[in-house]
Amino acid sequence: MTGHNAVENIKSAKGKMRFIILTVLSVGIAINYIDRATMSVAIPFMSTELHLSSTDSGFLLSAFFWSYVLFQLPGGWLVDRFGPRITFAFSSLCWGLATAACGLANGITALLGFRFVLGAVEAPSYPASSSTVTRWFPRQERSFAAATFNNGSKIGGTLAIPIVSFLIALVGWRMTFVISGLAAVIWAAAWYVWYRDPRQHPTVSQEEVEFIEANQEHITGEAMSIAQLLAQRTVQAMMAGFFCVNFVSYFFFTWFPTYLVETFHLSLMKFGLLGMLPGIAAIVGGWCGGLLSDSLVRRGYSLTIARKIPLVGGMLGSSVIGIAAYSPTVTLALAALCFANFAATFASAALWALPSDVTPNRANVATIGGIQNMAANLAGIISPIFIGVVMQFTHSFVIPLVLAGAVGLAGAVVYGIWLPKVQPMALKINSGRRRA
Repeated sequence: MTGHNAVENIKSAKGKMRFIILTVLSVGIAINYIDRATMSVAIPFMSTELHLSSTDSGFLLSAFFWSYVLFQLPGGWLVDRFGPRITFAFSSLCWGLATAACGLANGITALLGFRFVLGAVEAPSYPASSSTVTRWFPRQERSFAAATFNNGSKIGGTLAIPIVSFLIALVGWRMTFVISGLAAVIWAAAWYVWYRDPRQHPTVSQEEVEFIEANQEHITGEAMSIAQLLAQRTVQAMMAGFFCVNFVSYFFFTWFPTYLVETFHLSLMKFGLLGMLPGIAAIVGGWCGGLLSDSLVRRGYSLTIARKIPLVGGMLGSSVIGIAAYSPTVTLALAALCFANFAATFASAALWALPSDVTPNRANVATIGGIQNMAANLAGIISPIFIGVVMQFTHSFVIPLVLAGAVGLAGAVVYGIWLPKVQPMALKINSGRRRA
């Protein structure tokens, strides 16, 4: 399809139901991240009551990711098997209950257990989101759609700082976990009752369904097993690249509140305001990356160019996080952190469009999303523990921030060189027939 024809197809689009679906989906992801970020904001207050050391806090922040990683593959498979309606609703119900249970904990052991459960039941959320976007959006709108649901994480993480800070001041950290969990339970019920695929949704117009289907790629390749997918260079590069993205991004969901408060001695209210800035920058970055990538597709550029420009450029920009290690003032530190978070999310817009772009068969979309998310969240296990241990011995964030900058540069190399042409994958035995 030429860039001109793509634009003409978009002009003829009818209906906006897909954007309503996207909005509700993004709200679910925002609640998801408020729930997982509640621990990050609350942990300075929990540490006093429960006598937690820096290493204890690091393990608590990391425990979520142990099970989140382990359950990515089964989570993606469940989405491909049962669809996003059932899987996402059940996932949200369970993570809401697990979040609320954290407010009942009286020690490190119980908290570790609840966080482990939380990670396991949240695992299907992103594969389900990727599957939803694949079903509801044509290729030339998909990067923006992926950026939007991914921005739900940034919105949730950003709102978690003032909301959770306010709730802790108002009702204490225990009741704050209960309130956060209740929001997820309510969303789960709404999603299950309301969501349907395009042809089954009662309020979508026939014109919009035809527009979606006419502008979606027709993938006729053979579905692959998990082992076959893992053997593909494309999937391996997606895993390594996403690990690098998350190594930078998850600093903001784990140790960022502690860094800002302890390094610059901010009050709770001042932190609640300043702490939102990197999240706001990330939200803008996600939409900028998505709009750029989709614009390149509509103008006739290949998917390889349209996806790699934000991926490589974003990862290069994310390395600026290292400057915060040597920033003498909170203003300079926040400027570096805002730019780094903007850049990492700029890359993430194209990143979550990749499962749909490279899948050999629609039955593999959520599984591929789960695979790359599994590798990505190994960073969530390694980074919080590493920072906690380094903090206990050095009482400084210099080493973690410099390392995060170096990992950002590595991510640019992965996406620029290791990631091959962005196109549907095929088994080697069929590769001669599937060349573009």
